[in-house]
Amino acid sequence: MSQAHHILWIDDEIEALQPHILVLRERGYTVTPVTNGEDGIALLTNAEAQYSAILLDQVMPGKDGMATLDAIRAINAQVPVILVTQSSDEEFVEVALGKQVTDFLVKPIGVAQIVSTLKRVLDQPQMVVDQIPSRYIADFNAIRTMKDSAPNWQDWINIYVKLLQWDLVSEKLAEGGLEETHIAQKKECNTEFSDFVEANYPHWVAGSSDAPPLSVNVLDRHVIPQLQDGKSVYFIVVDCFRLDHWLAVESLLYPYFSIQRQYNFSILPSATMYSRNALFSGLFPAEIAERYPQYWQEESDGDTSTNRYERQLLEEHLKRRNIKLRSTPQYFKIFDARGGNTYKKRVASNKSVDLSTLVINFIDILTHQRSQSDVLQQLAPDESAFRALARSWFSHSVLFDILRMVAAQKATVVLTSDHGSVFCNRATRARGNRETTTSLRFKIGTNLGCDRGEAVHLHNPEEYRLPAETPSKDYILAKDDYYFVYPNDFYKYKRQFQGGFQHGGISMGELITPVVTLTPRQ
Repeated sequence: MSQAHHILWIDDEIEALQPHILVLRERGYTVTPVTNGEDGIALLTNAEAQYSAILLDQVMPGKDGMATLDAIRAINAQVPVILVTQSSDEEFVEVALGKQVTDFLVKPIGVAQIVSTLKRVLDQPQMVVDQIPSRYIADFNAIRTMKDSAPNWQDWINIYVKLLQWDLVSEKLAEGGLEETHIAQKKECNTEFSDFVEANYPHWVAGSSDAPPLSVNVLDRHVIPQLQDGKSVYFIVVDCFRLDHWLAVESLLYPYFSIQRQYNFSILPSATMYSRNALFSGLFPAEIAERYPQYWQEESDGDTSTNRYERQLLEEHLKRRNIKLRSTPQYFKIFDARGGNTYKKRVASNKSVDLSTLVINFIDILTHQRSQSDVLQQLAPDESAFRALARSWFSHSVLFDILRMVAAQKATVVLTSDHGSVFCNRATRARGNRETTTSLRFKIGTNLGCDRGEAVHLHNPEEYRLPAETPSKDYILAKDDYYFVYPNDFYKYKRQFQGGFQHGGISMGELITPVVTLTPRQ
């Protein structure tokens, strides 16, 4: 791989480095040596000169290494620069990295160090690409083995995480001709996961010992123990924030927090009025409707009135657990930039807070508005693009600002989502009367009908811990990547809603959500 690499070496003692240069040339590198920064810059400005990397001495008479580096970056912001230095001082390294130094060599240097550094800088990307087929095939087989061995809920999380890790490098899969194989495996896994949930969910909500952590368990498992330990906790719920969205942004928080990532299953239906009310109350929807009928409203998903009592449900939950806080628990919901700035001021003024709860609706709003906006559909035509959009939002968001402020306060953060979403590609017929709800992934009504291979029909809602005010009430939930369309004008609405991100049904993307504990770095 080094055959095509042309190295520019700038060092005032270049004559003493001739033995190293000879070895590099024997290894297949082309090396152009110069003794000062001015000559190096002159060569770099020559349009015919194309350098794979630059070896740059830090200490030189005249234009020193750092000044030469500034001039290099003014000409070419991309070429790798390896700084040869006598200092490994942390402050100096930070300054150099800020000037986009690619790597360092600390004197005295041997030719083996130079070769290994050049190989790492220049050849590693291609080496990674070359190894992708064998790595992917190993994971493909591992997933198939897990899938064919009666996987439990933890196995399904492991399968989903592996699939998402390959999603994050999907462009490399495309280069290796493996993209279609990956898409087919994801689809197969999603179908089998949906069948798994259909078969086991009634046992889970009945209190089975092998049940996964559900929405109703999040506060008890992750927040309340922190409060009992006397910690200051920010509990943040990002509506419709998928696990792959979290994986895409996680590295941005490494400088500020130690991160413990765990997982959770959304309850059914995987829609805000059910999963988020369950999250705050620690109760299933049927229990909320029975114990707190004044706080339960079951209407069309997307109606914000169905979640207007989250604060009250949270307070009742803490009261049932006999959690006594020194200060009144805070609750805030952000819909827009103004709300975000208001909450930032609140965080800045928090001198002593036991529990501050924040709900952020941006991703959910973006998900719903994408279905109605040609511009957003062009910006995020598929899962990969939507994930990139979520990362771009997060990196410039008020949420990122808030998290960094909380890290400075040395408070603990528990961040999660109420549910995710699924990219819907296939229409399935639903039957119901005029009073049936309009959501695309789940419907509530009487005498509903669906294709049992493509949806789950809940004839007995009590078995799923869902409200059943009348004997005729039932639910249907779409599986896999299906969305409901009525038989009338089936093809018209199939075209209209195909390729949208929806939630409320049964799929890995909707049900498996992150629960992340962020502990500020010391």
